Amino acid sequence: MSARRLFNRRRLILLLGLLLSAGFMATSLLSYMASRDAIRASIIDQELPLTADNIYTEIQKDLVRPIFISSMMASDTFVRDWVLHGEKDVGQMTRYLKEVQERYGAFTSFFVSDRTSTYYQTQGVLKQVKPEEPRDAWYYRVRNLESPYEINVDPDLANGDKLTIFINYRVLDYQQRFIGATGIGLTVDAVRLLINEYQQRYRRIVYFVDANGRIVLFGNQSGHLESDIREVEGLKQIADKVLREKAGSYQYHNKGSEHLLKVRFIPELNWYLCVEKIEDEALSSIRKALYLNLAICVLLTAVVMTLARLVLNRYQGRLEEMATIDKLTGLLNRQAFDILLQQALAEFQRVPQPLALLLFDVDHFKRINDSFGHLKGDNVLKDVALLLRNNLRQSDLAFRWGGEEFLVVLKGSGVADAVAVAEKIRTAIANHRFGTPETPMQISISAGVTEYLPGDDADRLVGRADAGLYLAKRNGRNRVECGTTDASSTHPAAPA
Repeated sequence: MSARRLFNRRRLILLLGLLLSAGFMATSLLSYMASRDAIRASIIDQELPLTADNIYTEIQKDLVRPIFISSMMASDTFVRDWVLHGEKDVGQMTRYLKEVQERYGAFTSFFVSDRTSTYYQTQGVLKQVKPEEPRDAWYYRVRNLESPYEINVDPDLANGDKLTIFINYRVLDYQQRFIGATGIGLTVDAVRLLINEYQQRYRRIVYFVDANGRIVLFGNQSGHLESDIREVEGLKQIADKVLREKAGSYQYHNKGSEHLLKVRFIPELNWYLCVEKIEDEALSSIRKALYLNLAICVLLTAVVMTLARLVLNRYQGRLEEMATIDKLTGLLNRQAFDILLQQALAEFQRVPQPLALLLFDVDHFKRINDSFGHLKGDNVLKDVALLLRNNLRQSDLAFRWGGEEFLVVLKGSGVADAVAVAEKIRTAIANHRFGTPETPMQISISAGVTEYLPGDDADRLVGRADAGLYLAKRNGRNRVECGTTDASSTHPAAPA
C-alpha cells in the first residue's frame, strides 16, 4: 500500500471522527442546558422526598435474602442427616457448601458441628472451634441464642481475614436439639456496593456508624474522610445526641453547605444508618449525565472510527486478494508469483536452504473441454487445485500458472524431495474419480521439477521447470521429469 494512499485513508477517518465528535458534543451540551433550566425551575415543587426509612426498607430487603438462604441451609434435611449419620464423608458437606456459595453468590458458606466442634467450609475442614479461642466466641454465643439466628461482622479466617458480615443460623435436629451452626457470609465490600447502589438510586450520601460513633461502612461518595462522626466538622457538635437518641432528623453545616441528616438504628447490625442530603447538589445528576454523554460520545466516535478503519482495511485487503487470487481455483495467481518468489529468495539469502519449483499441467485438457464442455473442464481444474492443496505443506506456495498449468514453490526441499512431492500429486490425481458416475473422466498430469541455483532469476528457474514439463510430455505424459535446460534455450511447444 502506497504512503499517499495510507495518508488519504487516515485523513478520511480523522475527518469522520471530528464530525462525529462535534455533532455528539453539540447535542450533549444543548441537552444539558435544557435539563439544567428545567431542574432549576422545578427543584422546589417536584423534588421527591427521601428519608432514612426508605433506605432502611431497602437494606432490610437486601438482608432478607441471605437470611433466607441461611434458614434454608439450617432446615435442609441433608445437613441434619449428614450430622446424625456421623459426618462420615467430608466431601459431601464441602460440595454442598460450595454449591450454596456459587448458586447464591455468597462470599463464603460454612457449617460448624456441635458434636465434633469441626468448622467446615468450601475447601474442607478449616479448624476445630474451642471455647477458649476469642475468634470462636461467636459460635458459643449462637449456641445459647434464643432467636434462630444472628448477624455479626467478623474477619473471615478462610479468606485472609477479610471483614465479612455473617448470618449465623442455629441448626436443630428432628427433636429440636442444637447440633451446629450454619450460614453464609457477605463481604463488607459487597455491602459497600449496595451502599453505592442506594446512593445512585436516591442521590443521597449513605454510611453506617457503630455504637461508638466510628464510621464503619461508606460508599464512594460519602464525603467524609474522617473515621469518626466526632471528627466531622459540624457533625461533631451533635454526635453524642445522635448516638444517644438512635433515631431522628438533624441538620449541620459543613464546608459551606447545609447537610440534612436522617439517622436510624439497625438492631440486627448494632449500627446506625445515616442518610445525608446536600442541598446544593441538586444539579449534580445532570452534570454526571453530561459527563456520561461525553464519555459515550468519545466511545462511540472511537468505535465508529475503528469500524471505518476495519471496513477500509477489509476493502483494501479484498482488492489485493482479488488481484492475487485465482477466482476459479482459489490458488494464488501468476501476478502474485513474482512478489512471493522474491520473498522466498530473500529468506534464502538470510538462511540458505533448498528451494524447489514444480510445474505441471493437465494432460489432454483440450480434449476434456471439447468432449465434456468448458463447465466440466472448470470443475476438473477446481478438483485438481483441491488435490494439490491437500498434498502440500502449509509453507508451500501453490499457483495457477495459466489455463491448465499449475506451479508450486517448495520451501526447504531439494530436487529429490520435489520429485517425491510431484509423484504424490500425480498419483493422487491419477487415482481420483473425476466427473460423475454417468460421465467419468480419467485425468493425468505431467510435471517438471527443478531446484534453485545461486544466481537464478525467476525466468531461469521457471524455464528449467518448464523444460522438465516438456520432457515429461515428450516421454509419454503422466510422469515427472527433472528440468535441466535453461529458459533461454528453445524447444518445441509441448503438446497439451
